[in-house]
Amino acid sequence: MTYYLGIDIGATKTAALICDENGKYIGGGQGGPGNHETVDFDGMQKSITEALYSALENAQIQIDQIAGAGFGIAGYDWQSEEAKMKQVILQTGLSAPFKMVNDVVLGLLAGTSEGWGIAVVSGTGCNCRGWDREHKREGRVTGYGITMGEGAGGSELIHRAMQIIGYSWTKRLPPTALAPAFIEMTGAKDLEDLIQGYTENYYTIGADAAPVIFGVAAQGDAVANNLVRWAGTELGEMTNAVIRQLNFEDTVFEIALIGSMFKSGEILINPMRETVHAIAPKAQLIPVEVKPVLGAALLGMEAGGLHLSNEQREKIKAALT
Repeated sequence: MTYYLGIDIGATKTAALICDENGKYIGGGQGGPGNHETVDFDGMQKSITEALYSALENAQIQIDQIAGAGFGIAGYDWQSEEAKMKQVILQTGLSAPFKMVNDVVLGLLAGTSEGWGIAVVSGTGCNCRGWDREHKREGRVTGYGITMGEGAGGSELIHRAMQIIGYSWTKRLPPTALAPAFIEMTGAKDLEDLIQGYTENYYTIGADAAPVIFGVAAQGDAVANNLVRWAGTELGEMTNAVIRQLNFEDTVFEIALIGSMFKSGEILINPMRETVHAIAPKAQLIPVEVKPVLGAALLGMEAGGLHLSNEQREKIKAALT
């Protein structure tokens, strides 16, 4: 029997999965947060090791029985980090061939029908990565959100919403139903109290408040609708950057839409689609819910030299979902 390993190394947890060449689940494990930007490389190694050996124990196999491994790593943003990442993985005792990618690529592998194209993540934050059919050329954005002018995840949407609410308070913009909605959500006394509390940090308004904006937009508030359209357009522009890098303008390809923001539906996706189709009319935007570790397992099969047909990929994904 041949076994493959996939590990998704995230900011809050690390998940491991072991399967065979047919996609049969053999065992899984979990470790702590593994993003080196927050737990440093020692913390990353500890979490990977914990998840890996937990999965091996549950699968009742030895580490030298792994034929290929795939790692999706949150915070793996720069080529200069590659050597250190490899060192961390090798220190776990793994001897099988392995591949490493930014964790967004796991969504691409698991969320598209053929394992190539573009993945866009819009949840708390946002990111976008793409691969060509042969997995030789990668397109990307920085993944640093508002710092680099990339949007929009929930954090960027809330940041912009509070600016607009502030504009309405100063009468730079007309009143918006977003203001009373946020006052009710926070328990603020009035609009002035909301602004003071937000700027002085005694009212915390995070990405999890994004559904409030979509709710106000659905009720017909023009300001909220314009805000959501802004977010969709920004996601489209971020995607277009990757499309240009990969020369996908005339290509038929899939864009996997991943993350909680896309649960709002067409109100967000339609302006994104319009923006993308302006330069890549053959692109297909597909909202998906995937387990990133599934993509890591598929990457592990690739690392181990297993060449899957599209039919095999779909069977394995169905078996592991």
